[in-house]
Amino acid sequence: MGCCSSRSSDSPATRVTRWRSTGIVALRDAKLKVVPHEVLQVGNSLRTLDLTNNKIVEVPQEVGTIVNMQRLVLAVGSLSNLQQLTVSQNSLLCLPKSVGDLCNMLLLNVSDNKLNALPESIGGCKSLEELQANGNTIEDVPSSICNLACLKSVSLNGNKIRQLPPNLLKDCKALQNLSLHSNPISMDQFQQMDGFGEFEARRRKKFDKQIDSNVMMGSTALDEGIDLC
Repeated sequence: MGCCSSRSSDSPATRVTRWRSTGIVALRDAKLKVVPHEVLQVGNSLRTLDLTNNKIVEVPQEVGTIVNMQRLVLAVGSLSNLQQLTVSQNSLLCLPKSVGDLCNMLLLNVSDNKLNALPESIGGCKSLEELQANGNTIEDVPSSICNLACLKSVSLNGNKIRQLPPNLLKDCKALQNLSLHSNPISMDQFQQMDGFGEFEARRRKKFDKQIDSNVMMGSTALDEGIDLC
């Protein structure tokens, strides 16, 4: 397979060359605490990065610049201390189920990928305050998002969302910002959701001004002014 860095005789340059040729970086069970610098040197040749079962506590921002990456595997329990994960502007097709183990994560940014769904396990991200998933092809939002009591801001612009979990506004009592520009969801659907009045009150309080009870969701759907953002 030639994609692991377990060979003691490997130099960093040799590993980078091999990884570029395969497009795969597999660093399972390597007892890593940080992502090796040579991984980032693979650049746009990198399609799969597997960091399963390590001790990594932080994913470098530079990972988000690897525009051709299709698969990022972070099935590592030690990431429970991770507070921010940004993997925007890549070509990710899905998120691993293990994302739900990130119990201390405050920000998740998966915008501008090729996601058609968010994992149901996202409901395990109990500390999550901000979710950014703009510019994907997401059709449905998992019902488990209603478990996120700390969630304050959700941005889902430019997806294919026709409906939201019915209890989203009711159960996410900290939610203040919701942006759904350029989605096919209707204004009536949104306003008829349980908890809409309470959500609108929180939003008005946040911005400290009188705002009509409408949501700016773009010209293809809610274009009357709900900028729930």
